[in-house]
Amino acid sequence: MSLYSVFMERILELFAEGKSKAEIARILKKEYELPQSEETLRRGISNQLSSLPEETDHSAIEAFANKHGIDIGDIASYWLKDDSGISVNVKTNKNEITWEKVREEMLTTLASYRPNFEYIQYDKCVDGHCLVIDPADVHIGKLADSFETGSDYDSQIAVKRVKEGIRGILQKASGFEIEQIVFVGGNDILHIDSPARKTTSGTPQDTDGMWFRNFKIAQKLYIDLIGSLLKIAPVHFVFNPSNHDYTHGFFLSDMICNYFENHKGFTRDADLRHRKYYVYGNNLIGTTHGDGAKNQDLPLLMATEAPQEWARTKHRYIYTHHVHHKMSKDFQGVTLESLRSPSGTDSWHHRNGYQHAPKAVEGFIHHPEHGQVARITHNF
Repeated sequence: MSLYSVFMERILELFAEGKSKAEIARILKKEYELPQSEETLRRGISNQLSSLPEETDHSAIEAFANKHGIDIGDIASYWLKDDSGISVNVKTNKNEITWEKVREEMLTTLASYRPNFEYIQYDKCVDGHCLVIDPADVHIGKLADSFETGSDYDSQIAVKRVKEGIRGILQKASGFEIEQIVFVGGNDILHIDSPARKTTSGTPQDTDGMWFRNFKIAQKLYIDLIGSLLKIAPVHFVFNPSNHDYTHGFFLSDMICNYFENHKGFTRDADLRHRKYYVYGNNLIGTTHGDGAKNQDLPLLMATEAPQEWARTKHRYIYTHHVHHKMSKDFQGVTLESLRSPSGTDSWHHRNGYQHAPKAVEGFIHHPEHGQVARITHNF
């Protein structure tokens, strides 16, 4: 049996996800610590995929399933023998927890519990400001053990830090009149994107708790946070898709928007575009996760993707995430900043020396005419 036959199920899984042969080779080499070079693996994978039949006739098994009253969706595999005899392996998944079941349950719950919020008459500000609150790279579900890494991190610590961080930011911002809040969500709010405890691209992770439990923890956290912020000022919710939880992060964002749909002070920008832009007075504020376009390309992308907003603003900022540490650089017409993360250092990062410190939640205060006038950091 060839090497590629052993891993064929994984190869087909990645190929079905739209991965290129080079990407599949890179993933296999990393997951299984294969000694072959990526180019050798790529050629072997290419040959293996090209040898597969383009189309399979499943009419015989469909007829067999109909004859014996078997749901064809419950047939995990089958063997069609030369004498036309058929053997099937029936596997029912009726009790398996799937995303579809969890989503249906949550939407039903939200539909019955979508509050009819009371109208809030916000105080008119004499010298108003916009507060950007950006709990970046929270990674709910990440597991770090102090025995190995020097500090603990799990889902409950993640929730505690985010709530403490936002309370700290609000306390430090109390000297400013806040007339608008921008809450930046997404950005690896969840640590994994699969029941197999892997990221969207298939990288295995050390995890705390089940994926669906962590999804619900993140949902409650966002509802609690945004609900409390709406008592202070209108909230504009911005969602940034990210590499750890590209699908589940979007579903979470979708549910949050559904929950607050009836609140007059809630607005959102929650589609799957990787770069989002928001105008406040003379400020153009961009946000993106940071795992895609290069930093040096982001200013020109801002000018290209939001040309009207660019033209009518003077102070322009892009807040990025993903790297878990602070970086700041002025480009022509744009200031770019990466944000710190409250999440702990897991085994892989500790082993490779990525000890980002301090752990923090950050916020920014923007004046409608004078731009960013304050940076607020709550360290842990």
